[in-house]
Amino acid sequence: MVPKGVSVHFTRMRFEGAVNVETLSRLADEAEKAAKLLAEMKPDVIAFCCTSGSFIKGVGYDKEIITKIERVANTKATTTTTAVVNALNRLKVKKLSIATPYIDEVNVACKKFFEELGFEVLDIKGLGIRDDLEIGRQTPETIYRLAKSVDKEEADCVFISCTNLNTIDIIQPLEYDLCKPVITSNQATMWECLRLVGVKEPLENLGALFKSF
Repeated sequence: MVPKGVSVHFTRMRFEGAVNVETLSRLADEAEKAAKLLAEMKPDVIAFCCTSGSFIKGVGYDKEIITKIERVANTKATTTTTAVVNALNRLKVKKLSIATPYIDEVNVACKKFFEELGFEVLDIKGLGIRDDLEIGRQTPETIYRLAKSVDKEEADCVFISCTNLNTIDIIQPLEYDLCKPVITSNQATMWECLRLVGVKEPLENLGALFKSF
C-alpha cells in the first residue's frame, strides 16, 4: 500500500467498552501517549487512525487531535477524518453516500460532521455493530454489499468509514461496479500521509484517489 522506500510503523491506543459516542470521545486521550511512543523513531508524519474517534465531537475536533500530536511528537500529524475530508475535496466530491459498521448514534454524528463542512450526505447506512473486534471480523464481501446498498445514482462517491474494516482489496472492484470513486478510511489516511511527506507516486488498485496527488 506504500511505494518502495516508505516504511510504516504502528502502536496501539487503548480502547475499552462498546463502540459508542462515550467511548469514542475518550479515545483521543490516548493519542498523546501513543504519539510519544512513535516519536522515539522520529517519523515524518503521525496519523491518528480512527475515523469516528476524530469526528465524534464535531467540526474542528480532528484539528485539536492533530495539535496535541504535533506538540508531543514534534512532527507533522493528521487524522483519518482530516484525510477523508481532504480526499473528498481533492476529488471534487459534493454529494456522497456513506457505509459504516457503526450504530445509529455514531452515524448521526458522522452525517452531521460532513454536512456541516458543506457536503451533501445522500444516505448513510451502518451495520449496527457495538463490538470493536466484531467490526474487524467483517468480510470484504459484507462491506462490498453494504457499500453497494448505500450508493445513490447522484452520489459523486461512496465513502466507507472505519479503519477497522478490511476494505483495501474491494476499492478497485467497487469503483468499476459503481462507476464512481470509492474512498475508504485506511486508503485516505495513507494517501494523506504520503502527500504530507511529499511522496506522490501513483499506486495501482487503490482507486481514483491514488491517482490524484
